[in-house]
Parts: sequence; structure tokens; C-alpha cells
Amino acid sequence: MRVVGIAASVFGLKCLEALKGGAGCELVGVITAPQKFPISYRPSGVTNVLFADVSDFCANSDIPYTVMTGGMNDEALLAEVKGWQPDIFIVAGWYHMLPASWRNIAPAYGLHASLLPKYSGGAPLVWAIINGEQKTGITFFRFDAGVDSGPIVGQKAVSIDPTDTIATLYAKIELLGLELISEVLPRLACGDALHLVQDESQRSVFPQRSPEDGLINFLQDATRLYDFVRAQTKPYPGAFFVMDETIVRVWAVGAERVRLDGVEPGPFKASDGSLYLVGLGAIGLKIYSMNVETA
Repeated sequence: MRVVGIAASVFGLKCLEALKGGAGCELVGVITAPQKFPISYRPSGVTNVLFADVSDFCANSDIPYTVMTGGMNDEALLAEVKGWQPDIFIVAGWYHMLPASWRNIAPAYGLHASLLPKYSGGAPLVWAIINGEQKTGITFFRFDAGVDSGPIVGQKAVSIDPTDTIATLYAKIELLGLELISEVLPRLACGDALHLVQDESQRSVFPQRSPEDGLINFLQDATRLYDFVRAQTKPYPGAFFVMDETIVRVWAVGAERVRLDGVEPGPFKASDGSLYLVGLGAIGLKIYSMNVETA
């Protein structure tokens, strides 16, 4: 089975490595993208904070690759991909929709970091933590014309622990994703992989997120504030608030709830100099790691 990989992230690179040695498949080409690129919902460009340069992997493995600098319907790009004669596309760590012009060349499959049809759309792991979910997962599915809506070939679940941050949850998901690829590839190569239609009545869709979405809304309880911070800590730009004409980016808060009677929701500086995020009910969370920037 001749595979073309499409990837531009750390996880995507790990998937390419798995595809290279995968049972019943030959990695015949790779499409990747620069770290900053324009996209439909932000024409000015977005920055992939999980970016990985896959060029060294491709060069060392003698695998042809192309960096996509235009759109996915670029005629020269499509011609090059057709020349690789793929039997299948595998997509991981990619921000762009795969148009029909690609899916007409070969069937396309990808990984989405949620238990589809739940949390389709953008930033599924961030949204899952923000929303206080206790479980998530990763899904291997076939692409169709919709957003994360094609039939499911494989799925694995994992718990979201109270101490998880977006970084630790990503690490869990990466391991599950690599396991899923190793299980699914042989079935695809043999042509006996089951394809389960998604239950549309269970679908939830979430938008992509931008750095400005990290602005903290203090009119919520301490649990929601705690989840908001850990969902957007490094490698993401972080949750933040504005105080005294400075931007304070919060990387970590304590899980212990501190009662601060009489304190209104917002940032609060204690007499010992400690900073707290105070939510509804005058319950605060002590900030343990932060950066201060000029507003």
C-alpha cells in the first residue's frame, strides 16, 4: 500500500516515522507546511505552536517531500502528488481541510484528538479541558466533505486527570494515536477495515482558538478558572489577564481553593505579594507560574 503522509507537527512527525515502518505500507511521499501559514478562518496567518520540521526525516529516509506554500488545490502540488501514485493519504497534525481534488486521487484518513462525533472542529483537547471533561480520546477516520464527519475506523479513549495540563494530555494522546496507527494500518492494507458511520445526533462542534481567546473571564467558579489555565498553558500562549497596564500570562495555579472573603472576582494581590485568580464566591487560586508583559 503506497502511502502519502501529510503532516507538519511533532505528532505528525511521529506518525510519519510509524508509517515508514508500518506493516503492509510504503511511505512514498510527504506533504508538509511552514510554521506560519494563512488559512480560511485567519487569512493573515496562524502559527502552529506544535510545529515540527519534517524535512530532515524525509531527507534521511530518502522520501520525497513538498512544502505547501499555496493552497491545497494548487495545480503543481496536485500534479506532484499524483506522480507519487498513492493508494492512500494519512493525515496527522494538519490544519487544512482535504478537498475533493485530493480525495479523488486516493482515499484519505486522519487522526482527530477526540472521541468523534464529540468535539469535532478545532482545538478539541483544549476545549475538553476547559469544559471539565474527565475523558477524551483519539479517532482514526476516513475523510469526507464534512468536518471530522467521515466513517470511523478506530478509536481509543483516555482519562483527563485533575492534574493534567494540555501538555500532559497531548503526551497521552500521542501514545494512543501511534498505537491506533499500528493497529489500523494492517487492516487498511488488507482491505478488511470496518468503517462505522458516525452518529450525527451525538455530534458537538467547537471552533478554532486564537491567542486572544485566553483572556480570563473571572465571572465563573474556581474549578472553571483552574481548568481554563491548565488547558492553555505551554506550549500554548497561555491564559491571561490585564492588571496595572500589564498583561499577566498564567502558566500554573494551585489546585487548592483559598477563601478570600470580601474579594471581588478578578486578580488579587495578597499582603505577602502572592497573586490569586479569584472567581465567583470569593474563592481564589494561587498563581505559581506567570509572565508579566507590557500591555
